[in-house]
Amino acid sequence: MGDLLAWFALPAGTSSATVALLLLAALTAGWVDAVVGGGGLVQLPALLIGLGPASAPVHALATNKVASICGTSTSAVTFYRRVRPDLRTALPMAGFALTGALLGAGIALVLPAEVFLPLVLVALAGVLVYTLRKPGLGAETALRHAGRRHHVTAGGIGLVIGVYDGAIGPGTGSFLVFALVSMLGYAFVQASAKAKIANVATNLGALIVFVPQGVVMWRLGLVMGLVNLAGGYVGARTAVARGAGFVRNVFVGVSVVLLVRLAYDVARG
Repeated sequence: MGDLLAWFALPAGTSSATVALLLLAALTAGWVDAVVGGGGLVQLPALLIGLGPASAPVHALATNKVASICGTSTSAVTFYRRVRPDLRTALPMAGFALTGALLGAGIALVLPAEVFLPLVLVALAGVLVYTLRKPGLGAETALRHAGRRHHVTAGGIGLVIGVYDGAIGPGTGSFLVFALVSMLGYAFVQASAKAKIANVATNLGALIVFVPQGVVMWRLGLVMGLVNLAGGYVGARTAVARGAGFVRNVFVGVSVVLLVRLAYDVARG
């Protein structure tokens, strides 16, 4: 076991139990990400705690992106095969999301995430209240815009949330799903399918910045990525099979947990 821990090149004192918990977090995060997004809520804190003060937070953020892109890529392909989302909306939105993530990752290298947390907390609280007040939200697709306005709105969603994902990360998938449901009128399953494609782009954009900086823990990230991939595959199939109501319920649950987590981070200062 000592040789295995050495192979991972983890900080001194890291136990085999810690590695097992990181892999369990990756599996859970992959499932949550595939259903509605927000897997970073599970995976990133696990990395921050597991790696401890011996590693800078940016190492956890960068390694989280490696693991996440494996799961989001798998769930994106699974959703595409089963839901067939409109790529005329999804791909341009993903392009803007990648650009936003490049900007956000650059911000993450120089600006503390604590600057953003209070704003994110308020935004998430508003998202949750809005969703709870509209029980029929996302039950079926009823597009609110058409043509140029539709695509401009989708691109704006990708850009803004891409910046957030590059800079901070947790909850990105949930924000993408909510924006697509509330602003464009997609059903939850269709929104999740498009969100996964955009989320692959945001993870890629962040890695384009992080990799040259040498802050990725590749062996741990890739092994967590394989486990995240398995969770993403199962989660995507579950979401498609169970439908919009199930995805909405998971969305509300993940949003509540994320809200509590962010409130704790803000209160802790």
